[in-house]
Order: sequence, then C-alpha cells, then structure tokens
Amino acid sequence: MLESLHINNWALIDTLDISFSQGFSVITGQTGAGKSIILGAIDMLLGSRVDNTRTVSQDKEKCSVEAHFKVGSYTQLEQLFAEQELDYYPQDTIIRREITSTGRSRAFINDTPVTLSVLKEIGSKLIDIHSQHQNSLIGNENFRITVVDTIAGNKECVENNKQCLAEYRCAAKYLKELQEKAKADSDQADWKRFQLDELEKASLSNGEQEELEQEIELLEHAEEIKGALYQIKSLLSGEDSSTLSSMKSGISALGRVSGSLDAIKEIGQRLESCYVELKDIDSEISRIEDGIDVDPARADFINQRLDLIYTLQKKHHLDSTAALLELQQNLKQELQLIENSDELIAGAQAELESKSALLDKASRALTASRLKVADYIDTQIKAMLVPLGIPNINFKTCITEKETYSETGKDSVSFMFSANKNSPLQDICQVASGGEIARVMLSLKALLSRHTTMPTTIFDEIDTGVSGAVAEKMAALMAEMGSGERQVLCITHLPQIAAKGTEHFKVYKEENATGSHTHIERLDTENRVEEIAQMMSGEIITEQAKANARVLLGL
Repeated sequence: MLESLHINNWALIDTLDISFSQGFSVITGQTGAGKSIILGAIDMLLGSRVDNTRTVSQDKEKCSVEAHFKVGSYTQLEQLFAEQELDYYPQDTIIRREITSTGRSRAFINDTPVTLSVLKEIGSKLIDIHSQHQNSLIGNENFRITVVDTIAGNKECVENNKQCLAEYRCAAKYLKELQEKAKADSDQADWKRFQLDELEKASLSNGEQEELEQEIELLEHAEEIKGALYQIKSLLSGEDSSTLSSMKSGISALGRVSGSLDAIKEIGQRLESCYVELKDIDSEISRIEDGIDVDPARADFINQRLDLIYTLQKKHHLDSTAALLELQQNLKQELQLIENSDELIAGAQAELESKSALLDKASRALTASRLKVADYIDTQIKAMLVPLGIPNINFKTCITEKETYSETGKDSVSFMFSANKNSPLQDICQVASGGEIARVMLSLKALLSRHTTMPTTIFDEIDTGVSGAVAEKMAALMAEMGSGERQVLCITHLPQIAAKGTEHFKVYKEENATGSHTHIERLDTENRVEEIAQMMSGEIITEQAKANARVLLGL
C-alpha cells in the first residue's frame, strides 16, 4: 500500500508531500491543474523512461520522487526482494528515483541502488496504473490471457507449459542441427574417406619422420664419414705407422727406468691411461665403421618416404607425423559419426516426439484450467456491467485452439460482447464503444483484484463517457476493490465518484511571480462539499449545488 509520496522539482511541482490511507481515495481538480503531472511522477518512480528536459523543474539541477510503501501483507514480495538481494522492510519500503537536468537517472530501493529493470519489476508488483489509453489493452491477446490465467490461479500450469516448450524447442533445434550436419557431412563423406585412405596407406608411425631424417643424413655422408674414420684408425693402429704400437714401446721403456725417478713413474702412468683411452677409441671407430654401409637403395627408399610425409604435411597444412596421425584418427571418427548419423537422428526424433507429447499434455492442462473459469468470468462480468448501465449485456470468454504452441499455451482468448438484446456476440474491439470498453475494463480490474495481491491500483479518469447512476455504481465497484488490505486511487471529474471516496484530494495550480506551481491537499468535509458542488455547477457555486453535494456525501 502506498503510504506517502514526496516530489521535488518535478515539472510544475516544487515540493509535494502527501500521505495516503488504504481504501478508496479520489483525486479531483480542474483540467490543467496538474493531476497528470502527479501521475507522471508516480509512473516515473515505477521505472518509466522520461524526458528530463520536460520533467526537471526549470533552473533546477535535479528532481526526485520518493514513495513509502507498507507491504507486510504481501508475502510474495519478500521472495522477490531476496532474489534481487535487497533489504526487505515490510512496514516501510522506500523507493526513490532521481533525474538530473543532464538526463542522469538513479534509482534506489531501501537505499540500495538498483537498475531500471529491477525498479520496473518491483514497481509492477506495488502499483497498477490504469489510464484511459490502457483501455486498448483489451485488444491485446496477451492481456486477455493474463486475465484468464490470473483468475484461474494456474501459475504452475503456465510455468510447466513454458518449461515443456523450452525443452521441446531445444530438442527440435538439436534434431535440426543433426540433420543439417548429416547433409553437410554426407556431401563431404567421399572426400573425407579419400583422405583417410590416403593416410592409412601411408602407414605412418609416430616419430618416423625424425628417425628417417637422421638416417638419410648419415647415408648421404657415409663415404665422407668412413674416410675420416679410416684416416684416424690408420694413425692409431695402421700397419706402417701405429700410434698405439709406438706408445706401447715407450711405456715399456719408461717402465724399465721408473724405479730410478718418481717423475718418470708418474709419466708412465699417465701414458698408460692415454694408451687405454686411445685403444678404446680405436675399438669404437671399428664398431662405427662396421655399422656404416653405403646403400644407395636404402637412401632412395628413405627419400621417397620423406617426400610422401612432406607432401601429406603440406597438403593438410601440418608439420609433424603426430599431427597427421591425429588427423587420421579424427577423420575416422567423423566418418563413423556420418555412418551413425541415421541412428543419432532417429534418437533425436524419438526425443523430440517425447518432448512434443509432454508439451501437448502441459498445453492441454493449461487449456483445461482456463476453460474451468471461463463461465465464472462471464457470470461475474455480466453481474458488474448490468448496474454499470449495460442492462442487456451478453459477454463470453472464448477459448479456441491455435495451430502452434507458444509460451502461453496453444490457446487464443477473445472476449465476445453484445450490449443489445438479440444482437449476435462479436469481438468486443469491433462493436463496443469507448464508454462500454471503459466499463468492461473496470469490471475486469475489479474481478482481478479479487484474485491478486496488487497493493495499490490507480485509475486515471476511467469514468470517461459515463455519468449519473452509472458513475455511482462505478464508484461503488472501485470502493469494493479498495476494501481489505487493498488501496484504490481514482482521478476523476465526476462528482458522483468523488463523493464515494473515503479520502478526497484536490490538485490545484497556483500562479505567482516565479510561474505556475502545482499543489495537492487533503480536503476536510466542508472543503469536499465546496469541491463537489463546483464539479456539479461550475465556477459559480450555488446553494443548491452545495445541498446536492451534501446529499452525495451522505451528510
């Protein structure tokens, strides 16, 4: 429930502070006094986008609108606040929005900054503003479906349908992707199979390229290597001149005199070590020499093999046999998937059929919940419209099946209307007058208020096109909507409605040296008499008008 509203520097409003009570309150004032300005400020507070050049008072840097709400009775809001990580103060929830003259906007809920989307989400749960242009909502099917669903209380059915639709769409998307991939893969299957055959015929092995490159390097330099080894071996152990033989003789000679001088003995030991090392080198050279063959046939084979590897690498833009082997494995798997695509598609089709059955079941349950309340809606709307000046009303909620599924099910909801006896029912948007649609919308809002927990409803001149006893009935209906924990505010030009409010506020404009300024005040009993009398008689208030006003007020 809206408890208080505080506006600063908004259009023609310098400062406005007003408190509200639960129940049915009315707001009156002459045309142009600024009622729409106050309504615009509330709308801005709820998250609507605004033109800062028209809303911030002239020569002011910033405007602000703040409202205090009491929401303790509306327990569903606590969960919403928790989801948005906002402090929850059920006895005093504060929403504030500020807009600078440069267009910068800030919003706060209980002093926590929030985005415009969060402000809209929470604001929509606190206040419902119904203005004249919203009468056109009756032509919006989503609105009509929302009306039926709200009265049916079928939130679980709606959510289940949405979930089933999401899963159905996901399954359909997966099947389509498989089918498109299967077609694309089928077009490329022959080429992939050719590539795989080519790689498999190559019989590659990991590390083969490096080994072959090392071997061909050896084969290509075999003569040169063998010549160098032969030259060294000849020096070490050749028949004509042998380093090893000479060293052996020298070591023997030193051995004979080593006992005479320690230094000679040490030299002999060192020469012995060198002899052993050189003899080992001679043996190693012989081993290496024996392992080197000059084999032109082997060299040709290796060169051909390397040419094949290099050609495959260039063709596939790869740089190693490991990468070629990985490509070979990938091609094999892709071809297996292509061969198994029919099986995958069959599985996806079966899954889609399963999801389709679940969606159909959820949609039918949703339809059943709506059909269950259709007659109830018709009965209630008729009962409210008869005293609202449409005595021969015929109203029917028609629920028909559409060809396709949607998040709101497979139903099309229309309101059929006839205001005259023996007149056939037709779509309300085609046959109802503006005044009739306004009364139907009020009746729908009244019916919705019995099935929702909207704390505050604001009607902006919903009484257009009615007067007299019908206006009194409209006021009684709005008063009923404001009973209990609910609150209804109505901006009106009709004295019959103004007289039914438990509280009465007057909006007026004041002119002074700085310009025009809008104000609002709560009227006491006598001032209410004056205001209602003026609404009936115009600028000149007669005693008769005052007397009629007292009658309307029940004084």
